[in-house]
Amino acid sequence: MRGVHVQHNKLNEALARPALPQRVIIPLHQHTGAPAEAVVQKGDEVKAGQLIGQAKGYVSANIHASICGTVKDIKEFYIPTGIKTKCVVIESNGKEEKSFMDSLPESAAREELLARIKDAGIVGMGGAQFPTHVKLDAKKPIDTLIINGSECEPFVTSDDRLMIEHIDEVIQGARIAMKILGVKKAIFAIENNKKEAIEKVKQGDIEVRVLRSVYPQGAEKTLIYNVLKRVVPMGGLPLDVGVVVHNVATLKAIRDACYEGKPLIERVVTVTGSVKEPKNLVVPIGTEFSYLIDNCGGVSEELAKVINGGPMMGIAQPSLDVPVIKGTNCVLAMGKSMVKRYEEKDCIRCSKCVSVCPQNLLPTTIALYAKNKKYDECERLSVMNCVECGCCSYVCPARIPIVQYAKLAKAEVIAKGRR
Repeated sequence: MRGVHVQHNKLNEALARPALPQRVIIPLHQHTGAPAEAVVQKGDEVKAGQLIGQAKGYVSANIHASICGTVKDIKEFYIPTGIKTKCVVIESNGKEEKSFMDSLPESAAREELLARIKDAGIVGMGGAQFPTHVKLDAKKPIDTLIINGSECEPFVTSDDRLMIEHIDEVIQGARIAMKILGVKKAIFAIENNKKEAIEKVKQGDIEVRVLRSVYPQGAEKTLIYNVLKRVVPMGGLPLDVGVVVHNVATLKAIRDACYEGKPLIERVVTVTGSVKEPKNLVVPIGTEFSYLIDNCGGVSEELAKVINGGPMMGIAQPSLDVPVIKGTNCVLAMGKSMVKRYEEKDCIRCSKCVSVCPQNLLPTTIALYAKNKKYDECERLSVMNCVECGCCSYVCPARIPIVQYAKLAKAEVIAKGRR
């Protein structure tokens, strides 16, 4: 397979729950699709699990309060994806009251399960944040569910700990997804560097496929090829080849929503890098990054940047006041000793970026066109198929930020389509 070998820098720490924060900032747009619409007002008292944002349209997701307290404000904040969006600010009242839905029986019908997942506001928790009810309501024949436990991004261990400590719940979630999809076959895909998790996964009755630790093994199209040898066509989706891929955290959230009535109001976040005590924390959605770092003993050196996600695909943040969203799997604090600045030089036509691109693109040519604002040419070279994995930038000897140019080109292509 194409890709790169990276330093894993994985953390071996059990899940921990810090004290609930005094306030949370919960964005109404933390998913692919239309933003949710606030259904609470300033001054309202809310309970954990209570609906505070109603999904607008089919591709959207409900938003729920993650702590008990008072709605102090509804205003715009910058969030980890880089956008500025309306958020509900809740100040804790110190109580732990819950407003969950009724649990569903194991005999619940497909339609009931799908409706519950939609009501619970579940989205893809591996990064894409695509509404899960839409993904599961496949309009094409599906024969295989792939459970994505690869977690190939360096530093990130949130999924690893879920597999080690909550494998039964993950598999229950997978069974629910299989029932909705109407499939009998599921394959648990996991990288070979997760020894303890592999042993846990093998105790179940789902087929396990242990894969090489090569980045980006966890990318959907790459994973599908390595597991099933099926090629998702350019511009296509996994369902075009009869497959649905779900991250392990998403599957656990599905199980919690169906069997406990719990909306998606918390998640595991790996807090690592230049912090004194790196941890895997279970925290409410909306918890500020500064609170996570404080719960890890603070920083161990002066910070150069903080990333939402891992170093390959993560997004650098403007401050520590941004909130955890449904897709935040890691907060990577990078001290000055971890960061180097490079001067971009001219491409030497070595083709290393071409040899590692998992999508078989021409990264350096796309970057050149993007630099010269020739976005139509970027589109012709299939820039929209770029998965933004960063392999090209990682291997480039000229230190060209190729993936940033690709992101720019994709944004311009999308903008052109909307005009």
